[in-house]
Amino acid sequence: MLETRGVAAVEELVILAGLWAAVSAWTVHFSAAKPELAISNLVVGLTIAALGLCMSMAPERSQDLNFVVLALGVWLIIAPWVVSRDAGTGAILSNVITGACVCLFALTAGGLLMSKRRAG
Repeated sequence: MLETRGVAAVEELVILAGLWAAVSAWTVHFSAAKPELAISNLVVGLTIAALGLCMSMAPERSQDLNFVVLALGVWLIIAPWVVSRDAGTGAILSNVITGACVCLFALTAGGLLMSKRRAG
């Protein structure tokens, strides 16, 4: 039970990172200059937040969703160069840091779930 709570806590961090990714374009002020990157961040961020919510509600069954969240985290990292040219330092830093955090959280939750399965 305690390990499941740890996984749920990590997934709640995924929710927060997803919400940050969704609003970062307006917070870091690159939504007007790079609307395509703003839309990408909004869609990916809301998707990450929704997946994080699903995973925190049922962490025992969320192993496969961790791979999806990991892939979306990688997308956040590479999106400034794929979606728009010359995204700007603020957009690049925001996306890389947020994407790295999402990847770290997904790997941590996956590792906790794997260690729980081995112990159980």
